[in-house]
Amino acid sequence: LTDSIIVLSYDKITKKVSMVSIPRDLYVKIDGNKKNKINSAYEYGYYNKNGGINFTKELISKITGVYIDKAVVLDFSSFEKIIDQVGGVDIVLAQSFEEKQQWGYEFFLPAGPNHLDGKNALYYARSRFSSNDFDRSRRQQEVMFALKDKLTNLNFWSDPLKTLSILNSIRSNIKTDINIWNTKELLDLSKEISSSGKIEKYIMTTDNLLYESRANGSYILLPKGDNFTQTKQLFQDNLK
Repeated sequence: LTDSIIVLSYDKITKKVSMVSIPRDLYVKIDGNKKNKINSAYEYGYYNKNGGINFTKELISKITGVYIDKAVVLDFSSFEKIIDQVGGVDIVLAQSFEEKQQWGYEFFLPAGPNHLDGKNALYYARSRFSSNDFDRSRRQQEVMFALKDKLTNLNFWSDPLKTLSILNSIRSNIKTDINIWNTKELLDLSKEISSSGKIEKYIMTTDNLLYESRANGSYILLPKGDNFTQTKQLFQDNLK
């Protein structure tokens, strides 16, 4: 099952970039009349359709109204390795963060600046018992932007050898339909997005596009109006 789903959109004409987190409890039509949480889409496509990546891309395209060109699937070990290879990431917390249950011990980060290695960044991004899934999505985006800042500070995008070093280290733990071994193409796209200016960050929550419900005894999220019209409008507006 998919722990986190984030859609990064880049419009080459307007040069606008947006990052939208889709909650894993969003209840959708997976196939025909079969409904389930969206975090089951990759698994369902992997075992029943034309592959997990293609199936999930097609489903998210239907929900968002934007064509999903490419996708990357990372496991947790790859997440840790990437952050460790760049020397960790730095985040600044407005208030302390505490997760008492999930990791078998009390995980704590103080308010103020924190330097996180791969393991602690993963714990911070995945912790869910101490807060809700929407806050977890916010923390995931926070870590991703901290990683982006670290790569920029290291002048990473101008060094293909550094890129290949990281890609090789996670090669067996990543699935993607991007030709990641064409390093120049990957770097050119990264530079273009980085130079495009501000990235609009958005999290689909019950404060904006969704409402809570239950199905078969399980907690689910549904789109307001019981359709994805507002969701599709969000993706269009973000890129204007």
